[in-house]
Amino acid sequence: MNNIELSGWIFLGTAFAGLFGSLTGLGGGVIVVPLLVLVLGIDLHYAIGASLIAVIATSSVASLSYQRQGYTNSRICLLLVTATSIGAIAGAFIGIIMPKPLLFALFSCILIYSVLAAYLPHRDQGTSHQSSQLAKKLHLSSTYPTPQGEKPYHVKGVVGAYLMMLLAGVLSGMLGIGSGALKVLAMDRMMGLPFRVSTTTSNLMIGMTAAASGGIYLNLGYIDPGLVMPVVLGITCGSFTGAHLFHKLEIRSLRLIFHVLVLGLAAQMIYEGISG
Repeated sequence: MNNIELSGWIFLGTAFAGLFGSLTGLGGGVIVVPLLVLVLGIDLHYAIGASLIAVIATSSVASLSYQRQGYTNSRICLLLVTATSIGAIAGAFIGIIMPKPLLFALFSCILIYSVLAAYLPHRDQGTSHQSSQLAKKLHLSSTYPTPQGEKPYHVKGVVGAYLMMLLAGVLSGMLGIGSGALKVLAMDRMMGLPFRVSTTTSNLMIGMTAAASGGIYLNLGYIDPGLVMPVVLGITCGSFTGAHLFHKLEIRSLRLIFHVLVLGLAAQMIYEGISG
């Protein structure tokens, strides 16, 4: 297979990941690395580097729209992204020296958790509690748009969420993923944010976190432009297409098919890690 054919397959594969990831809510970035490694035979560290650049690109495009709509809480983002960035830099160095079988096993666990987290009920919080003293001092409470107008919400659990973000950053730097499931878990469950606020704020943080660890992979030579270009183009095109088709397709069956595929990739990565 020559470089043009390989680039074409990479584009098609990552477009598929972006399309079904946006339709199912799991995100295409989480399967870009196993797709590149298991299906197309790309080296794991180069796949992680390409995935980080793709995460930056897709997050940057989507976050602009969310900020204009008024959902993103910039204060919370700037506070928590300090934790995710520190974790991402540490995770990048850990991922470089960690044995690949362990990386495969860890990635498999993240894939399985991502599928399970998609079925957890999301509670629209923010008005059922008062803001903590730390949240009040940092002025983290805000409002978000609803059909009935702007709705205020309160914030709690700042310290616990900050520690969770450190872990999310480490996993992002190690595995080249956005760790969006952990970020939403911290903001949705610990801080008590409304679900729309937590997901949109998480989306902005994902790109900033990936940029922190992406610099490490770039400095070590694991960012290959010939690989990054089709990955970024593919997942971006797939994500935009999925967003336009979201209200026109039957999502439930697609979500089930995609989740089964992700679990299959997780099982394959476990096998590859054990077999070496």
